Order: sequence, then C-alpha cells, then structure tokens
Amino acid sequence: METYANALLYAIPFFVGLVLLEIIYGYVVKDQKHNVMDTVSSLSSGLTNIIKDSLGLAVVLVSYPFLLEYLAIFELKATWLVWVVAFVVIDFAGYLNHLLSHRINIFWNQHVIHHSSEEFNLACALRQSISNLIGYTAILLIPAAILGVPYKVVAILAPIHLFAQFWYHTQHIGKLGWLEYIIVTPSQHRVHHAINPEYIDKNLGQIFCVWDRMFGTFQEELDEVPPQYGVLKPAGTWNPILINFQHLWRLGVDAWRTKSWWDKLRIWFMPTGWRPTDVAQKYPIATIEDVYNFSKYKSEATNGLKAYAIYQLLASTALLLFMFYNYGEIGFQNLLIFGAFVFIGIYGFTTLMDRKKHAIVIEIARSLAGFILLFYSGDWFGINSYLPFGSWLVAAYFISTIVGALYFGLADNRQEQASIA
Repeated sequence: METYANALLYAIPFFVGLVLLEIIYGYVVKDQKHNVMDTVSSLSSGLTNIIKDSLGLAVVLVSYPFLLEYLAIFELKATWLVWVVAFVVIDFAGYLNHLLSHRINIFWNQHVIHHSSEEFNLACALRQSISNLIGYTAILLIPAAILGVPYKVVAILAPIHLFAQFWYHTQHIGKLGWLEYIIVTPSQHRVHHAINPEYIDKNLGQIFCVWDRMFGTFQEELDEVPPQYGVLKPAGTWNPILINFQHLWRLGVDAWRTKSWWDKLRIWFMPTGWRPTDVAQKYPIATIEDVYNFSKYKSEATNGLKAYAIYQLLASTALLLFMFYNYGEIGFQNLLIFGAFVFIGIYGFTTLMDRKKHAIVIEIARSLAGFILLFYSGDWFGINSYLPFGSWLVAAYFISTIVGALYFGLADNRQEQASIA
C-alpha cells in the first residue's frame, strides 16, 4: 500500500494538471466542456476512490497469488513476450468486468458513478467507485494464472492499464483513422458514455477495441447522432458518495417492497435496470425519455460558492498528498482517522454544493473534531516535522470550513433565493 501511496504523489498532480490544461484549452478555443460544480464533483469522486484504495478498504474474495499457486501449469520468466501477453489478458479481463457492470444489476452499482456526469471530459474519467468493496477481479485473471504469468508482472501492469484509460475521456479529439480499428479512442468512448438508444452499453473495451468488434458490442460514433451524456436515471446530486450507493439503495428498496420472494432474490442478478413488476407499477422511477430534451442537474450556485467548492477541493487534495507523503510514519490506525477526515469533508462540501442545510452540521462537527485532535496531539499527523506552523495552517483550514459552511449554508443561500424570487 505504501508503494501505491508513493505513486499517487505523482499521479494526482499529473491528472489534475491534465484536467486543468483541458479547461484552459476549452476556454482558449471557446468550446468549454467543463462546468465548475460538475468538475469539482468528478475530482472529489477521484479523491474518495484513492482514499479507499490506498487504505485497502476491500474484502478480497481470492487473490491472484493464490490462483497462481494452485492453477499455474507453467512457470514463466518475465520476458518481453510475457509482459505483452499479460497486458492483453488483463485487458480482456477488464472487458469482461466492464460487460458484467453494464449487464447485471448488482455490478452496475460499482460502475454507475463513472457514468453519472452529464458532461464528458477528462475530469469524469476520475469518477471511480468506492462501492466495489468486494474484490473479485482476480477471478477474471484465471487464464493468466494458468499460463503462470508472474504476480510482479500483473501488479505492475494493472495500474498502468488503469491509468492508460484516462486520455480518451475528451470531446476535443476527433476520430483517429486506422487506430480506430485497434485501440479505444475518444470517439469510441464518447459512444460508451452516451445515453442515446443507439449507443447504450456499447464500446466496453478499455485499451483494445478488438473485443467489442469480436463480441458484437462495438458502435461507431455517428455524425447524425450526437452523444448525450449521463445515466437514464439521473444522479441529481454533486455528492459522489451518495452517487456510489444510489443504485444499491434502489435495489434494496425494491427487494424489500416486492411481494414475490423469487423477485427479492433475483433482482440483484437480473439485467441492469430490471425491477419487479409490482414495484415498478406502484413506485415508478423517473427516467430520461428524450435524450435531446432533458434538464441537466444543477444547484443554484453563486460565484462565491463555486470558488469555495474549488478551495475545498484543493484543500482536500493537499491534505491527501501530505498523507501519502507521510504514509509510512502515520501508521495504519491514524491513516484511517486521517482518511475519514478528508472523506467526511468531501461528503460535507459536496452536500453544501447541493444546497442541503445539513451540510452545515457535518462541516462544523468535522471541524470541531479536528480542533480536538489538534489540541490533544499538538500536531496534525506529523505535519510540524515538515512545516513549523503546519498545525496552525490546519487549524486555519478548519476555521475557514466553519465560516464557509455557515455563510454558504445560510446567508449566501438566502441571497441566491432572494435574487431568484
């Protein structure tokens, strides 16, 4: 985990920098594909995901080393050919996992966050799941285990394979000629994120598009069908934590409400979107019928609230970067506490972005807990060893959070409502 944390010290600034470049490019060419609240929500989602992953908060059903030990027929050396074969096998496993996520109700919950943005840009690439709390992907790597692909090769290639999926989340790159027949491109992935009937559940490949072409899930981007983005049951919130569990909550409620015991069991494994007949009739859920005429989610946001959302995003990112920098010294128990402060903070300020009054309680409670921790420890997880006034900076952050929660939850909210009236 510490190695992963060290990698994030470089990965986070790199990805955020590329998002910033896309925003600047959109501004220069007068074709902006970002809006502040959506982009903050997307980047915040990325932060929650790396908190979960860096702390190892998942139950692994079966690990790749276990499969390798019991299934390997050969013992391969890590030659260049093995690296190539392993990358292809990992990509096919990714395709299968992606297919499951789009076809089966319970698996859709771990993927819906990635599709929840009604924009399509590099930031939405960072909308990654925190609801995938059960690790099963090693099962999809059984072919690699049988071939005896070394664990080291898989461990190195897996994050590379994930990071390589970032670049094609953009509307600023058109079709790429002959590459369209080999790799996943921005054009193909725009189709994948679209909710147009022609595009739903298409282009599930992650690096290579050959799997889609082989198994009938490929769809070219059509000039006469401009992609419209989001999900057919809109998230209706900027809070990435809520989005992660919305679908699971709906499944649970439907399973509780249906009178059929068979439906209570099978709802989890039915095709994505399936609902028991009795529940669907009595408790209809609004879905987008006309993809070209629907209102994108937006909360009433002043320029001040947008600036505050950006400030909280940057502060959360800075805190996480320090956590990763000092990962080994903090210790696992304290890492859980540190991660919880950032995690709850993201929940708080994105709830404030939604203009929910209870965000005030969350933010004040978190800040007061932070003050108590600072008072009793005299430090913030060792920050004074690097910055002489580090704990004072953290205290100032908590003060600004209390002030911001009160102002944007009360005064600024009233001013916005008055201007609308």
